[in-house]
Amino acid sequence: MKLITATIKPFKLDEVREALTNVGVRGMMVNEIKGFGAQSGHTEIYRGAEYTVNFVPKIKLEIAVTAAMADQVVDAITTTARTGRIGDGKIFVQDIEQTIRVRTGETNEDAL
Repeated sequence: MKLITATIKPFKLDEVREALTNVGVRGMMVNEIKGFGAQSGHTEIYRGAEYTVNFVPKIKLEIAVTAAMADQVVDAITTTARTGRIGDGKIFVQDIEQTIRVRTGETNEDAL
């Protein structure tokens, strides 16, 4: 089993969710986050004063899938979230040692 953590631009969330549903993802966790990477924030003008925005709004997705599905999920996110501009995001893939569905007690792949 794999845990896929992806950061994407907020306006891409609906497209990515639809693409993931189409490849068979049955659930995910979504968080609104702020961060910075290569873009290192940006400057904005508010009421005539210029100020620096150090953290950029992003969306963090966490998706647990079988190892066999991981490449498909990564491809769906990459293809759908890409704009070709700086700040498109990152994807991290990690191994999951154990999964338990609290309601039923099912474990591992049965719990996904």
